Amino acid sequence: MTALARWCLRRRIVVIVLWLAAFAGVAVAAGVSGAAYSNDYEVPGTESGQAGALMAKAFPGQAGDSDTIVWHTERGTVRAGAVEKTMRRTLGEVARLPGVAEVHGPYGSHAKADVGGAQGGRQISRDGRTAYAALVFDRPTEELGVAQVRKVVETARAADGDGLQVELGGAGIALTEAPRAQLPELIGLGAAAVVLFLAFGSLAATFLPIVTAVAAVGTASAGIALLSHAMTVADFAPMLGSLIGLGVGIDYALFIVTRHRKGLRAGLPVQEAAERAVSVSGRAVVFAGATVCIALLGMLVLRLSFLNGVALAASLTVVLTVAASVTLLPALLGVIGMRALGRRERRRLAEQGPEPEQRAGIAARWAGFVERHPKLLGAAAAAVMLTLALPTFGLHLGTSDQGNNPATSTTRKAYDLLAGERAGGGHGSGFGPGFNGPLTLVGTLDGPDDRIAFDKLPQRLRHTPGVAQVGGPEFDGSRSTGVITVVPDSSPQSRQTSDLVERLRGEVLPEAADGTTLQVRVGGVTASYDDFASVIVGKLPLFIGVVVALGSILLLLAFRSIGIPLKAALMNVAAVASAFGVVVAVFQWGWGSELLGLGSAGPIEPFLPVIMVSVLFGLSMDYQVFLVSRMYEEWQLTRDNRQAVRVGLAETSRVINSAAVIMIAVFAAFVLSGDRTIAMFGIGLASAVALDAFVLRTLLVPALMHMLGGANWWLPSWLDRWLPRISIEPPPEPRDAPAPPRPREGDRPLVGAQGVGRPTGRTDG
Repeated sequence: MTALARWCLRRRIVVIVLWLAAFAGVAVAAGVSGAAYSNDYEVPGTESGQAGALMAKAFPGQAGDSDTIVWHTERGTVRAGAVEKTMRRTLGEVARLPGVAEVHGPYGSHAKADVGGAQGGRQISRDGRTAYAALVFDRPTEELGVAQVRKVVETARAADGDGLQVELGGAGIALTEAPRAQLPELIGLGAAAVVLFLAFGSLAATFLPIVTAVAAVGTASAGIALLSHAMTVADFAPMLGSLIGLGVGIDYALFIVTRHRKGLRAGLPVQEAAERAVSVSGRAVVFAGATVCIALLGMLVLRLSFLNGVALAASLTVVLTVAASVTLLPALLGVIGMRALGRRERRRLAEQGPEPEQRAGIAARWAGFVERHPKLLGAAAAAVMLTLALPTFGLHLGTSDQGNNPATSTTRKAYDLLAGERAGGGHGSGFGPGFNGPLTLVGTLDGPDDRIAFDKLPQRLRHTPGVAQVGGPEFDGSRSTGVITVVPDSSPQSRQTSDLVERLRGEVLPEAADGTTLQVRVGGVTASYDDFASVIVGKLPLFIGVVVALGSILLLLAFRSIGIPLKAALMNVAAVASAFGVVVAVFQWGWGSELLGLGSAGPIEPFLPVIMVSVLFGLSMDYQVFLVSRMYEEWQLTRDNRQAVRVGLAETSRVINSAAVIMIAVFAAFVLSGDRTIAMFGIGLASAVALDAFVLRTLLVPALMHMLGGANWWLPSWLDRWLPRISIEPPPEPRDAPAPPRPREGDRPLVGAQGVGRPTGRTDG
């Protein structure tokens, strides 16, 4: 590591140019090829997936998503002459817009708008106050232009007013409400810059971690776009990568810059201080980055294609942030020279010379306080974590839809009008809460007995509890595949709808097919959500076990201890559980979700536990490594556990807390992205980092280590001989007892045992 730092410092211009060239090259390649992200989270082989595949094959015209134009009136009905005239004109204008293939409404037919007959009658609610038109674009949603869709929205909503409300919903319309990724990144970077300036007091040092992180994340974002052409990469992967990369990238650079500034204050030359910073803190950064990547790559054991892409995309971002921290950062340190210190620090260093590191201050007093009251503080910290973790036991996995969008969005209003939800709460006109997520029953018919049984199925379904409406059956041309549409009397995200899916699969459909070869599969929104969640939950124990085991093995190798990895695993589980408690309270229970602009309460995304466990285990390992590595260094020098824990906490708590504040600011800024999924990650990760840094690492971990004493560092001798040796910190050197004297003018500072400068005019034999 020292040789790498020395090379980067001596060829600093070359290193900077290489990074700029890499960023420019990958960005140009990504710009030329574009991105191919996927929003298909289906799991192959599930019943709902099989139903969708059969539906797409037998009824290709009904297999895709449909956008809707919804209108509602409180005065009279939508059949009134004035309303019908207005909406006929509006639908005709929409139908003639570029990019619109068809508009199917309830009033009649005209150019490019086929909207009459029995189907049209079904598009008006029973009370006659709400109607909708199906809107079909001429290309898939992912290929639509935002400006094109926005023109459709503006044209349709021009009819809004004079007692008529017009809203639009669907995947295509949602493009006009898509978040702008730059806003949360800019806010997060601004908050990080403020914290860094308060910590460093130097403008040049403030921008080093930010420049390093931005260079790595920018290169990674373009690389993820290229990766999307080679494998399935979820559409939220780039923003998730930015969220993780900015957080860990700034933190990693912060640790190295902090060590570099410490060397400069001790009187070391710029190059020597930078080399030592990368050699010492750089090792911890590489180790911490490896733990994050291992935790992220643990998602590969789930064998879910879109999660594989997320794992590799996020790991690529972390790898590049580590690479930038140990190559680009030392080159930049060489460029700014002594300006890594503030003006006052440089002036004091020139006038008074280097001074020994002082361990007084708030951090040292807090470390002593924890040492004196480990049981009380440990119990208080455990109580806080347990209380916040309680909501996790009520976790309900599902997938949010436009009913969870902010109340002011047109997609949310359209969803509520179709469901019949009033703006002030309660149920009004509309088509019922289950209309936005009907179930699709796809039957495979082989012979007359199967067809007779399938024909009788709708009548049986109408008498099934939880069913509001039944449509069909419809058959393909060969009558080998039939479809029945079931509208539940509860919303797609409701547990009652999930219960209905189980009832249909476990009781109703097997009884209807008894004595035949009829096979009916249940598909649709809720069924696919439930299948996806069940697959994730089934594999979650294996995934968590793999991540915990790999992280524990790394810590075992690094710290030669049984107790350190076990405590780390316990603390990581506590951080994850408590963070999920906060996520459940905000998003599932709706505590403040509307106030934050995150929409209404709803289920937690099924893939969120997997990704958050990966990220949180990696980030928790980071703080564990930076805290315990300093304690381990002190333990090797003194063999005094109390002193090792006290000194380690006193010397690392300030930088860990500063790093945590930066990461919290970056993660919390992504709540403003407007994307519910990314906001879940932002709040979950920000909560976890806050609890990990300010409760676990500064309270519970040191309290437990004080109570366990020398057992913290116990390792059986046979295991010690068998394990390979991994060094995070360079081997410790014996301390010089006397404090270093003030250097005389002309003395060249050397590196002391702990990075403290000693003048050449005198040595300690």
